[in-house]
Amino acid sequence: MNIARILYPVKVLGPGNRIGIWVCGCPRRCRGCSNPELWEQRPKYEITVQELKDIIGSIVDTHKVDGFTISGGEPMAQSQALAELIKYLKTVSADILVYTGYKYEALSKQKSDYIDDILSSVAVLIDGQYIEELNTNIVLRGSENQNIVILNSAYKANYKNYLETTHNQIQNFTTADGVVSVGIHHRGFSEALSTRIMDIEEV
Repeated sequence: MNIARILYPVKVLGPGNRIGIWVCGCPRRCRGCSNPELWEQRPKYEITVQELKDIIGSIVDTHKVDGFTISGGEPMAQSQALAELIKYLKTVSADILVYTGYKYEALSKQKSDYIDDILSSVAVLIDGQYIEELNTNIVLRGSENQNIVILNSAYKANYKNYLETTHNQIQNFTTADGVVSVGIHHRGFSEALSTRIMDIEEV
């Protein structure tokens, strides 16, 4: 898989202390995307599924993991490897949330065993292309057109409570590549960040 980030504890993209996994590679390139640096796959981010399992296992061995959030990039662009990974993640927690730019209905109609395995295994799918004009800071969603699809009914009440009692927040992680800002970002975030970087470089 082409994986840019594995972060823990992610507290702002679903209930509890979660392991966040960000894949690289996305054909959509939505205007205003908060992760444009993840549009292209990079050789340095290539990792086998087994290596990824080992990294996650080392976190699980020493920390309480309530669930997983998988974003990107476009996770469904690596569906074969993702399906294999999710089988392992379910042994840790069945609370697996996946962000995708594809609509659930379109994914359901694809004749792909890997996509079918993913949809039958994850708890929640947040679907739909990001549309900058529809970014109204709605909980867990980048823009209002996106849907929160509960695929495992055992988690319906938990997510209902989460959505009713929380609001979007930003969580910063310090990594080898610098500071990574995690969460649902406000409209115009990318442009504002680019302007701030340019201002700093000019000083």
